[in-house]
Amino acid sequence: MTQTAAASSNVTPLKTQGPQTTAHVVALPKAQPKSALLSPRLKARGVELAQNLIPPLLTIAALLLLWEMLCSSPGSSLPAPSTVVSDTWELIANPFYDNGGNDKGLGWQLYASLKRVALGYTLAAVFGIALGALVGGSTWAMRGLDPVFQVLRTIPPLAWLPLSLAAFRDGEPSAIFVIFITAIWPVIINTAVGIRNIPQDYKNVAQVLRLNAWEYFHKIMLPAAAPYIFTGLRIGIGLSWLAIVAAEMLIGGVGIGFFIWDAWNSSRISDIILALVYVGAVGFVLDRIVALIAVAVTRGTANA
Repeated sequence: MTQTAAASSNVTPLKTQGPQTTAHVVALPKAQPKSALLSPRLKARGVELAQNLIPPLLTIAALLLLWEMLCSSPGSSLPAPSTVVSDTWELIANPFYDNGGNDKGLGWQLYASLKRVALGYTLAAVFGIALGALVGGSTWAMRGLDPVFQVLRTIPPLAWLPLSLAAFRDGEPSAIFVIFITAIWPVIINTAVGIRNIPQDYKNVAQVLRLNAWEYFHKIMLPAAAPYIFTGLRIGIGLSWLAIVAAEMLIGGVGIGFFIWDAWNSSRISDIILALVYVGAVGFVLDRIVALIAVAVTRGTANA
């Protein structure tokens, strides 16, 4: 009876010499396959993705439906979404056509605007971080420059355009200057705040290690102030995109701003609406790019 019961169970008795003792070997649980371990993570990511995507998609669908209902009547002054798509289908299907001069697709218009933004924004980032570090790290520089910066930053971006046209005598560098002067102020201010908020312990470590000015700048100041710097850079990229669209309406040439102004002069309202959708989408992408770079550089201390 004992041997039969032992054989039928999951425990195997092992007899040893000497006094009768029995060692029991317990069967180990089977290892779960790797796919079973990954599936909860995938499900969690899927749920998170759905929670992030479904609400905005439903909101956009509701707004489009409301827009369609309000603008479908014959007396409406604005076209309905279905009318916009039908009127601008050639622009949507062929964004990179080039008929010479300013008659180019929206792809080329956006490319011209992005090129100007890239130049002006890069200059603003370089000079803004440098000036912000100077103001934040020096009491005398802060007393001398901060009042000047506070006055200049309140001037509307387009107010600089006539002055830049008089100085450069060309629309291209004038537009780049407007982007530069628009984006530099949030970079300067946030960098200065970040430098002033560096913990005293970091400064003490720099003194103990006897770091020179350059080593202190790129080993202590920049990493400690990085979350503040990227906050300024994020604000700056949004302001840059706003400024270039407005500036291009005045300087002309190839660019999304001039495309919108030309469409208005030609009463192409559907083209204007399509261009505005592209402007908003590109602005969103630019903001997300800077935010993701901030998270990567600061190792998550800057919010995406």
